[in-house]
Amino acid sequence: MNPIIQDVTDRIAERSATSRTAYLARIRRDGEAARAKGPARAHLGCANLAHGFAAAPAEDKLVLRGAGNTAKPGVAIVTSYNDMLSAHQPYETYPPALKAAVRKAGGVAQVAGGVPAMCDGITQGRAGMELSLYSRDVIAMATAIALSHDMFDASLLLGVCDKIVPGLFIGALHFGHLPAIFVPAGPMASGLPNKVKARTRQLFAEGKVGREELLDAEAKSYHSPGTCTFYGTANSNQALMEVMGLHLPGSTFVNPHTELRHALTEAAGRRAVEITAHGAEYTPIGELVDEKSIVNACVALLATGGSTNHTLHLVAMAAAAGIVLTWDDLACLSPVVPSLTKIYPNGQADVNHFRDAGGMQVLIGDLLDEGLLHADVMTVAGRGLDRYREAPSLVDGSLVWEPVTGGSGDLDVLRPVAKPFSADGGIHMVEGNLGRAVSKVSAVKPEHLVIEAPAKVFDDQLDLLKAFEAGELDGQDFVAVIRYQGPSANGMPELHKLTPPLAVLLDRGQRVAIVTDGRMSGASGKVPAAIHLSPEAADGGPIALVRAGDVIRLDSAAGTLELLVPAEELARRTPEGRPLSDAQWVGTGRELFAAFRRMAGHAEQGAGIFGVSGAESPHHGPGLGFPAEAGSSHLETGATAGAHPAGLAR
Repeated sequence: MNPIIQDVTDRIAERSATSRTAYLARIRRDGEAARAKGPARAHLGCANLAHGFAAAPAEDKLVLRGAGNTAKPGVAIVTSYNDMLSAHQPYETYPPALKAAVRKAGGVAQVAGGVPAMCDGITQGRAGMELSLYSRDVIAMATAIALSHDMFDASLLLGVCDKIVPGLFIGALHFGHLPAIFVPAGPMASGLPNKVKARTRQLFAEGKVGREELLDAEAKSYHSPGTCTFYGTANSNQALMEVMGLHLPGSTFVNPHTELRHALTEAAGRRAVEITAHGAEYTPIGELVDEKSIVNACVALLATGGSTNHTLHLVAMAAAAGIVLTWDDLACLSPVVPSLTKIYPNGQADVNHFRDAGGMQVLIGDLLDEGLLHADVMTVAGRGLDRYREAPSLVDGSLVWEPVTGGSGDLDVLRPVAKPFSADGGIHMVEGNLGRAVSKVSAVKPEHLVIEAPAKVFDDQLDLLKAFEAGELDGQDFVAVIRYQGPSANGMPELHKLTPPLAVLLDRGQRVAIVTDGRMSGASGKVPAAIHLSPEAADGGPIALVRAGDVIRLDSAAGTLELLVPAEELARRTPEGRPLSDAQWVGTGRELFAAFRRMAGHAEQGAGIFGVSGAESPHHGPGLGFPAEAGSSHLETGATAGAHPAGLAR
């Protein structure tokens, strides 16, 4: 193993010892009971069980009421299906296929529940986006509700996009004694080239094309069932699930409604039965997700220049397994993990091109060979990540996996560690007197990584858009400060709608950047940005002290973010602006989530409501996480047993 990778893994394990031990003790008790007493539903009272199979078809009803040594394991299907969103529409046909596959494998499957799936693409720049991040924790709770009936011995989790996969992941880990397999739907076929789409967006922002031309371009980009093909949060989710061993090998980027996709879906159903406590390869998700698999996910995120949203999600996901991951860990990993892909917005290719160049199999194999991934991990396919060097195919109608030999088929899209696009990861951490933030650099030109310019301050992204349309931002260098956009202010919406107009100014030769306590998502492009700034303005973060005209220096290469104002001047200032009150934060259902605003943790802590155990949340009172026996805060920050590199990113 690369010594830095190993050192970070060891420090995470040491830091997490108390909470991880408590978590494992709990799920192992549940797992031992499951192995000793047979399928979970056998312990239900007769009335309880009768409710559980009342609507089942006759052949399943007989199985579900069976007891003793002949009882068959039950598999829960938790689905994010809806037919409005392209990524989740393919799931309409999955339950019957999965039920049939589970039946043939000697089990019985039921749809245990559904989880909401909202689309950040639809809600960009709108009030609904302010519910997006909160939906992750709603999905986690909905997953727990689905699994709470004690009818199940494993789960099949159907989700793709943004907050859906992290939410399913967190919920499943609270039933960590149960095996879980994520079943992807795959990306839509490639549409309008990304370069053309991006150019049309900028032309619209400049007023050079109309709405009809823009809508036509967007419709040619997002045109059929399946995940959007750019490398945003949805496809980052999928890549991370594969490298963590929660997908079947090679299943991530197979297109919907193909024979191979259907075969992989059926295989997931069969495999779920094989890895229950009543099979020969018991693989509970709480054991599978350990410090090594979490580090593997971090490495994959950095190597692919994935979504910045995962600097929030991975912290929250790890905490659900009793593992304390911090931004310092990502900062320590970044210098030794090279950037190996160019997928839009980091390049012009999409995930279909990445797959065709060798995809996850070539990427994982090369990272393993270079000691940048832990090979000795549990996966749903068996022990060892080497299984994920193999790609699936159909041979005479049968699904087979074969090792992928050779390297990348397209060095413009996927490169080996020996010849990377850049020597370090595509995501840097920056810090200074404004706090700590995340900077995605993989799509930013080297000459734009450093900017020193006066601040233009906005408390609402719409005010920046209005200033652009009025020409008030023309002909000047500036750092756009967009504050009161954090988790406890308004749900931390993505501000991706700001990218096209600021990209226009960048192309005109102006030097511009963004500093915000909000998010910019996996679709963040060429505009330099320091995002997820923590502490946020609503919690008294220094960003609330910034005044228009103050000079800010952002150096994403060196990992620094400084407000160039004397400390004594800052000490005299009081915060300006304020978030909307609960009374003002209404409409589009936002008022229903007022409690989430009060409970939300800091960005560095995963920006969720599942806070600490047996302790006070840093700013909102008691948390809602692990039982008190865990004994350790899941919001611990700061590296231990070794300092992070100077400037974090380097």
